[in-house]
Amino acid sequence: REALADLPLVARQACHFRWFNRDYADFDDYLGRFQSRKRKNLRKERQRVVEQGVTVERISGSAISREQWRIFYQCYASTYLKRGQFPYLDEGFFLQLAQTMASQIMLVLACRGEQPLAAALYFQDSQQLYGRYWGCLEEVDGLHFELCYYQGIEHAIESSLQVFDPGVQGEHKILRGFEPVITWSLHYLRETA
Repeated sequence: REALADLPLVARQACHFRWFNRDYADFDDYLGRFQSRKRKNLRKERQRVVEQGVTVERISGSAISREQWRIFYQCYASTYLKRGQFPYLDEGFFLQLAQTMASQIMLVLACRGEQPLAAALYFQDSQQLYGRYWGCLEEVDGLHFELCYYQGIEHAIESSLQVFDPGVQGEHKILRGFEPVITWSLHYLRETA
């Protein structure tokens, strides 16, 4: 920010919630950082998803089929439409990501039997995991947390990634082990004549 202070940029401060890998061996090791009561609650939250007959699958990069991309887009678009909004990205955008960034993508799909329920899309580099897009076709208790947080944490541990940024907003993330981090961005705003 200091290097760009003389430019006509607008600074924006935000609070993100990030998870940091403290060299956890596995998800249970990660849960060990919590007090007994909280550990029990987090395990129950994950178990509720299983008890509702939901299976979760992580698929990486080029292994994501065209049909799975279609399902993801249905979930993504459905979530916007439920709020009376149109999705701002089209299916072609995600298919282009599949072609150009396959090694940096992970898709998490939730199904009940053969019926797709929800999906979350992640991006990663050698150090960090980023969760950005989520959607569901059916509301299932605890499924958002499972797909958008717990699956990301598990993947980060298994892949030795150091940081997981699940996206902006949500103090509820603190209960799940995410830490508040102040971030800054700089923007150039141009008035049209």
